[in-house]
Amino acid sequence: MAFGALIVGDEILSGRRADKHLTKLIELLAARGLKLAWARYEGDDPQRLAAALRDSFASGDTVFSFGGIGATPDDHTRQAAATALGVELALHAEAEAEIRARFGDETTPERLQMGVFPLGSTIIPNPYNRVPGFAIHGHWFVPGFPQMAWPMVEWVLDTHYAHLHHAEDYVEQSLTVWDTYEGQLIDLMRSLTAEFPAATLFSLPTLPGEGQRRSLELGMKGAQAVVEAAMARIRAELDRRGHPWEAR
Repeated sequence: MAFGALIVGDEILSGRRADKHLTKLIELLAARGLKLAWARYEGDDPQRLAAALRDSFASGDTVFSFGGIGATPDDHTRQAAATALGVELALHAEAEAEIRARFGDETTPERLQMGVFPLGSTIIPNPYNRVPGFAIHGHWFVPGFPQMAWPMVEWVLDTHYAHLHHAEDYVEQSLTVWDTYEGQLIDLMRSLTAEFPAATLFSLPTLPGEGQRRSLELGMKGAQAVVEAAMARIRAELDRRGHPWEAR
């Protein structure tokens, strides 16, 4: 099963807000032995958002969508999801109950609008203020506020995908190589790729600032036994060539 992220909001694209959801979602998935396959950013344009959702619904992937599910005129995610699926929007009975329980006599039509979801949706509980998100066709729509969104994502992962936690034999291991350019290790990288085709090599160099040492993160990802064998090969070859390295 592939996990994707859709992060919505003009404020992200304009730079008025810095996105924090991507790194947090990667962290939440990794803590459960899962990984993110792709991520996409979209603004609050209804047509573009509906097109993006048509693509992701068709993919069959599990997708977490952040933002745009409020009731203000610039929130279009709920409507775009309905458009992408070709269904109507309607007030969800459980969402209405949650909103009325939260606001009591101060429940207004505007607040109830936050419980209007595409037909066929289920709700995602919101422990912060009880205004729920919604889920449909493997897509989990949560607010843009991290205080609400992140606990909701954790609930989804632990309630609906617990059977996948740490089910895949997959690890990532790396080390830091000091005072070395990537070009000096290209031949080693090629030989590792050929020798361990079931694993994936990655190389992440840094550009050192003044007074800093040059470094390179070199590692492998894949099945644990293969990765451990590949990392042993890397360490031995770095020692043989005299490149200083440090475990991460």
